[in-house]
Amino acid sequence: MHWFAIDRELAAGDSALPEQAAEITAALAPPLPPDTVALPLHPWQARELAHRSDLRPLFESGRLHDLGPSGPLWYPTSSVRTVYRPGSPYMLKLSLGLAITNSRRENLRKELHRGLEVHRLLEAGLGEQWRAAHPGFDIVRDPAWIGADLPAAVGSTAANGSTAAVLGLDTVVRQNPFGPRDRAHCVAGLISGTPVRSRLGELIHTLSARTGRPPATVATEWFLRYLDAVVLPVLWLDGRAGIALEAHQQNTLVLDAQGWPEGGRYRDNQGYYFRESHRAALLARLPGLGAHSDTFVPDAVADERFGYYLGINHLLGLIGAFGAQRLADERVLLAALRRFLAGPAAATGSALPGLLLDAPQLRCKANLLTRLRGLDELVGPVETQSVYVALANPLVSPLAATPAPGASAPAAPTSAGATS
Repeated sequence: MHWFAIDRELAAGDSALPEQAAEITAALAPPLPPDTVALPLHPWQARELAHRSDLRPLFESGRLHDLGPSGPLWYPTSSVRTVYRPGSPYMLKLSLGLAITNSRRENLRKELHRGLEVHRLLEAGLGEQWRAAHPGFDIVRDPAWIGADLPAAVGSTAANGSTAAVLGLDTVVRQNPFGPRDRAHCVAGLISGTPVRSRLGELIHTLSARTGRPPATVATEWFLRYLDAVVLPVLWLDGRAGIALEAHQQNTLVLDAQGWPEGGRYRDNQGYYFRESHRAALLARLPGLGAHSDTFVPDAVADERFGYYLGINHLLGLIGAFGAQRLADERVLLAALRRFLAGPAAATGSALPGLLLDAPQLRCKANLLTRLRGLDELVGPVETQSVYVALANPLVSPLAATPAPGASAPAAPTSAGATS
């Protein structure tokens, strides 16, 4: 990790923890100059900031110090700029001045506020209700952040002697909920590869050997358990609380119990949509919610985004991976998904199950078009940040109701004890 130290009077941050963000980073950092605060930086980011003209006056005046690389190694997770250090209760989501997918990945203040808001909202009672219904699922919390507010005189966009954030110095302090014995898979990483090399293929074939059942049968049960353990809690949060998660494969973690999915975690302080229809109820839970995070959106926007992220990218993408890797017949899994959406999922009150069951077309995010048009999906009104196109909905096509010859729609899963 590369470390900067900035004068305490220029430091910015917030924390919903007993410790302040500056205390957390000080415990992780090398010795600091007097009256300064530690700022962790990705080594690539540190090299760029060392040459930025807006920061040069701070370095020259001794108000910003480059301490260099120091301390034990940190390791990138599958989210690339979120780094992990064994034994630390915290992960760090660093700013990184690179365009990954459709955005330059430097933390924005509204995202930092959003992470704290969600943590405080869950701690204000919503989390207890959620755990009562779905004890195996939670959000990886982002309860603190640290950065710097620089005076206008050194090149920020502030005026009249005020201060403003300069992109590139802000870091999220993320709680690490996993112990050394926990097995948590990022879904995007789980399904990547071929039947021989993907982690999903390894799990299915291991379970098949252990239970003595065909891989396709095991794969179907794995998918059904996954719907209950990972997807149902996300739908509950939308239907009961009005919070739609940007739950695509990269933002979703599945917890592994002897190969079977037993729960999950959502991670991403960028990806929350607070529904306007639930504004009053959410504000009653946490007054002032959304004031700095720009998180409330019209329900139609939430429907479109939730439909893409959880419906297309996540669920249909997972079914596609099972099919492409010859682990299960896609038509069987589509039939299973329809049964789930019409049954347990519909009972959550979320609008998504009805949309997926009935809409002849679905709105799909077009990442390549978004990139070619030069859009940064974190900048500007949420309604116009990305390009969306219409796709035929496979759940209402004839294929969805036509399992492969000799196959049938699966029954409800048996208990874990009976099959593991």
